Amino acid sequence: MGFTIRDYKPADWKALCRIHDRARPDELRGSFDAGAFVPLAEDSEGHYIQDCDMFVAQVGDEVVGFTGIDKPYFAWLYVDPAHYGSGIGRTLLRHCLERLGKDAWTMTCGNNERAIGLYVSEGFVVESRFTGKNAGHEGPIVRLALEPERMSWKKRRESAGPE
Repeated sequence: MGFTIRDYKPADWKALCRIHDRARPDELRGSFDAGAFVPLAEDSEGHYIQDCDMFVAQVGDEVVGFTGIDKPYFAWLYVDPAHYGSGIGRTLLRHCLERLGKDAWTMTCGNNERAIGLYVSEGFVVESRFTGKNAGHEGPIVRLALEPERMSWKKRRESAGPE
């Protein structure tokens, strides 16, 4: 594979910011106005990482992707664009699914076909599409779940990030 997955350490914060800030415009493109981009270090949601079980993908000494869960929510998945298509995102997703089980659910930008395709290929089903907000900008959101009939998003902790 050429990469390893390990638990997140606070020393990884700068790498997470770099990865997020490089990949986030791709995630938002087609769903939200460019003004919806906020660097992770400045984003009020950045503190949410502390509430999640976080994991990083590493190539050599370089962190190139990260993911996080807030059971049963699959909360974070970012891969540095230089490593798109290398299997890192899928491996990070599977790493988390082992911990989440059938209650797993997530949300993504509604026109982020690459992410939606990844989730669907790993067994997620589109549960709903709706208009949401990101940094004060409205745009399409998709909620996906492994078993939508379980309505797992209702089991999410009160302290969790944005719904």
